[in-house]
Amino acid sequence: MTKPKETSDSLTHPIVEPAHIVVPESRRTAGDYFAMALATCGVGLIPLAPGTWGSAVGVGVYLGLVRVSEKGFDYVVARGLDLSPQAFPVVLNTVLLLTILVVSLVGTWAATRAEKLLGKKDPGAVVVDEVAGQLITFLFVPWLAGPWTIFAGFLAFRVFDIWKPYPVRRLEGLGGGLGIMADDMLAGFYAAAAMSLLVTLRLVY
Repeated sequence: MTKPKETSDSLTHPIVEPAHIVVPESRRTAGDYFAMALATCGVGLIPLAPGTWGSAVGVGVYLGLVRVSEKGFDYVVARGLDLSPQAFPVVLNTVLLLTILVVSLVGTWAATRAEKLLGKKDPGAVVVDEVAGQLITFLFVPWLAGPWTIFAGFLAFRVFDIWKPYPVRRLEGLGGGLGIMADDMLAGFYAAAAMSLLVTLRLVY
């Protein structure tokens, strides 16, 4: 694809041009609409900083996973399964990892299809990559570390996603949905490392 690359939020493009689907309506399939819905996560077509909105969706998904995991954990314990409270972080991390895996695989497919529909390389409207990266950010955050970790994790991921330290930006060259997902997921790991350090410093001091 020869179209220029367009990122969701960047230092040089703080406002992304509104997305326009270039594939004629008569040629769009149900799969196309489904892929666009997954790729944009319902917020990607917002013209102002769609990547930030995508990260907000990621935070919401994370909070939802915590809530569902807590409910599920309490349910099985109430039904007689002998689990100590210390086992909950393992359960939560397992749920989080499985969700990240599903989002990354489905997101790669959806982002690849969305690129062709929008006629742009890494279109700003595609924010499923931000959702995956934001989820990765919370991988090493203890579930009882405090509400401050939610805001700090959101901010940390936005910084690394926009900054794109080496080799994050180089992963964009992979092309297609893989390139779209890979750079944000690596930015998420940078943010996860920063969050792990912050939580450790908070515990020590």
